[in-house]
Amino acid sequence: MTSLLGIALLALALSGPAGAFYPIRRGMSSHVSITRAVLLQKVTETCRTVAKAAGRKFNPTGSSPEELVRACLGPTATGEVSGAKFHSTLQEILVQNGLLDRDFANSAPHHFNSEAFLAGRGLITEGVVAIKANIHKENFQAARETLGRVLHTLQDFYSHSNWVELGNTGTDINLMRPDLPLDNLAGVDTATCSDCASGKCKSQILRKILNEKKLTSGYLSISSSTKPSGKCSHGGVADLTSVTQPRGGINKDERRSDNVAVHDAAVHEATAASLQLLEDIHLAAGDNNFLRMMGIARSSVVCFVIDTTGSMSIDISEARAVLYKIIDGKKGTQDEPSEYILVAFNDPKFGPMIRTSDPDEMKAEISKLKAGGGGDIAELCLSGLQLALTGAPSSSQIYVFTDAIAKDISLKDTIIALIRTTKSTVTYFTTTRPNRPIPDFHNYKDLALASGGLAIQVEKKKLAMATDIIQDTSTSALVTVLQRARNPGKDEIFRFMLDKSLKNITIYITGTSISFSLTNPAGVSQSHNEASGKLGTIKTAGNLMRVRLNADKQAGTWKINIMTNQPYTLKVTGQSIITFIYNFVESFGGPHPGYAVLRGRPQAGQPATLMLSVIGRRGPSSITVGDVNLVPVSGSASGATSTLTDMGNGDILVTVNVAPQGEFVVLLKGTDKVSNSEFQRQSTTQMSVSKVTIQAVVDSSVEPGKASKLPFSLMTQGSGGSFSINIRNDRSFPISYPKSLNLTTGQYSNATLTITPPADTPSGTDITLTIKAKSPSRVDSNYAVLRFSVFTKITDFIQPVCDVVSVLADHCPNDMSQCKPFTWELTAHLTDGNGTGIQSISLRQGTGNLTYFPLSNSIFQANYNASCCSQIVEFIAVDDVGNVGKCYHSIVHSGGPPALALSLPLWLCLLVSAFAIRL
Repeated sequence: MTSLLGIALLALALSGPAGAFYPIRRGMSSHVSITRAVLLQKVTETCRTVAKAAGRKFNPTGSSPEELVRACLGPTATGEVSGAKFHSTLQEILVQNGLLDRDFANSAPHHFNSEAFLAGRGLITEGVVAIKANIHKENFQAARETLGRVLHTLQDFYSHSNWVELGNTGTDINLMRPDLPLDNLAGVDTATCSDCASGKCKSQILRKILNEKKLTSGYLSISSSTKPSGKCSHGGVADLTSVTQPRGGINKDERRSDNVAVHDAAVHEATAASLQLLEDIHLAAGDNNFLRMMGIARSSVVCFVIDTTGSMSIDISEARAVLYKIIDGKKGTQDEPSEYILVAFNDPKFGPMIRTSDPDEMKAEISKLKAGGGGDIAELCLSGLQLALTGAPSSSQIYVFTDAIAKDISLKDTIIALIRTTKSTVTYFTTTRPNRPIPDFHNYKDLALASGGLAIQVEKKKLAMATDIIQDTSTSALVTVLQRARNPGKDEIFRFMLDKSLKNITIYITGTSISFSLTNPAGVSQSHNEASGKLGTIKTAGNLMRVRLNADKQAGTWKINIMTNQPYTLKVTGQSIITFIYNFVESFGGPHPGYAVLRGRPQAGQPATLMLSVIGRRGPSSITVGDVNLVPVSGSASGATSTLTDMGNGDILVTVNVAPQGEFVVLLKGTDKVSNSEFQRQSTTQMSVSKVTIQAVVDSSVEPGKASKLPFSLMTQGSGGSFSINIRNDRSFPISYPKSLNLTTGQYSNATLTITPPADTPSGTDITLTIKAKSPSRVDSNYAVLRFSVFTKITDFIQPVCDVVSVLADHCPNDMSQCKPFTWELTAHLTDGNGTGIQSISLRQGTGNLTYFPLSNSIFQANYNASCCSQIVEFIAVDDVGNVGKCYHSIVHSGGPPALALSLPLWLCLLVSAFAIRL
């Protein structure tokens, strides 16, 4: 039965006087709102299942993502629970969903236009295969991006075809099964529509097509009015074929007076089909991995990148001690890391990346680290960091330990591009021997500052004094209140606002020869030389001063007066549920206009636009946003002001007329309605503008051993000339591309890169590709970061089959009040036939005990026994490519014959579920 919360979430997609499948449009049911609703419902159902299995209740206090995350993670663990990671995950999926209307506006298969049914289904089935393979490899971000695109294509089938006009009251499950036929497609020479001069006719589809149940869809082109004779058009201003007879259009994207019934039916079936697809992925992934893909996690990931050359023995010991302390001290709390990642680097090797959610496994891995080798001074530090940035989830905390300069400093631009794309924070711990500072330390400072992290330099024997910062920042609900940098330094007063929700507030200052005084809203002050004062405690290690405010801090405006002429950075952090996420975006036109996330830096000389979501304690309704500014990190300017537009669902479109020069961050101020307290939050990742534009689109996944071509384009609004191009991928796969392009101001130049994954690349491997372009003067540059997957083409789409061999339940009593002492048993055989083989078997319903063992290479025997009080069992089998089969059985009341054992293929189970949802 669908939960009340699930019904409410689905209603978000189906309600409203005017609906559309368009991208973000306020007040309209859209691809975005449909996708958001089904994702929230499926996460809600999964969280309820996980809570039930753990023996606890699942009671969200409301329907907001924040409240859903808190209920899912459980009320017993102490600490703050932030919904930011889940919000960001939703945005990643929704962004890719909306991008299909920009990047593939004229592609018939991506939208089921122009009767491209077989090709459209191919995109769905191949996409689902890639998603399952990515999840199996724990490449969750790649899985999310593909999921967004696949859901868009699936939803468009119901809006762009005549499926609902044919009287179908269910979804077309064959769209998920390439081994099943797509029946009764209209032939290429078959006329399908009558003329509609007004463009708004209740029924254009020919009666013969309806009577014969022929499936068709509208033709669409944004560049030509030509279409086959007698065929329907998609319709709309951007569709040039809609003025060619038969005129008009049959799309149901927008709810109008002439198409209310079919539009509502299309939204309904698109929603049900999306739930079916999500359930298939969910069953293949399992509860835990599905929730991990959806960003349901307590804390940010803890990622260590460690130099293992001969001089690093002390550093490795300290990193080991810190990690052990984190694991042991935070276990069972909301601050417990959701995942641990370890990357070692040396020279000439780095990696592999080790990732696990098992703390004991990470303990074992870090205990294996040994210092040795190296030779020369420089090491492959940035190669190890690149591996971490591409492998760790977005917004991760990454800690780098090294005592040497980077041999691979040529990767610096690539690292900055990855930092800006992932919004991860990098903190450097660089150790020295007395009076022997690391040369070129400024490179590490640049990278740390670009990410909102810190570059700490300390003597090896004092490293333990500096690692408290890892304890501080490897925590849930971490927010930044303020961060600034000065080079050269000067005497300056910084003001920042602390609100009532903030806890564990810490101030970090890095630099040398620095004095400061801190003053609270009541006028009480403490100077830098008071280790334990009225406002907090101060610790110093190397170039780091750490000020931890007392728990009885006052809400209001604080100030810190820093006095020095040396370079320094200042950062103020705390723990709070109140935060925000954002992306810089650009508008696009076409048949379905909307906003797309920029892959690189915003354009210089143009208004900067960003889409922003504020996370409060009870969803966006519990927060009032005041000002959103773009503020220079290193300058004294107050920042550029902006205009705010409410886009619905908690999304706010922010438009800044003029972005600041140099590096800037996003500063937000508002009011928390729960505590009636003003708050201030700042983004960590620095951004800047550019006159260079890079356009590149990932069309599909790539196959092992096959060369794949990716077109891209460059344009500059500055001076033309020969622009250098540098393209890297994190897998070191063979790649070829032009090293330069000649640009004329205001005109795009096209190029192509070719990448060839080795033939032995495992299916589900993801690739992160960074394209960098620099102007002839080397002053201006931009980047684009693309992610796509490698997977092997499969032909196995047959689900495992379940045959119930025996049921022993005759002795279960008629009187259910007497059922407790009695048990019943079931034996079943599960086979994958000629498929790829069964990978896993798991219990979905029932409180009994399930065991299984192989009878042969292709057959497993499953044994189930349970109390007669538990009368239903359902278990699933997943094969090696993610096909899911179900085995369901129910015993009837005592004394009667055993109930019919159902051996249902997944598509039929999902079809039954779809009808249940509608009822």
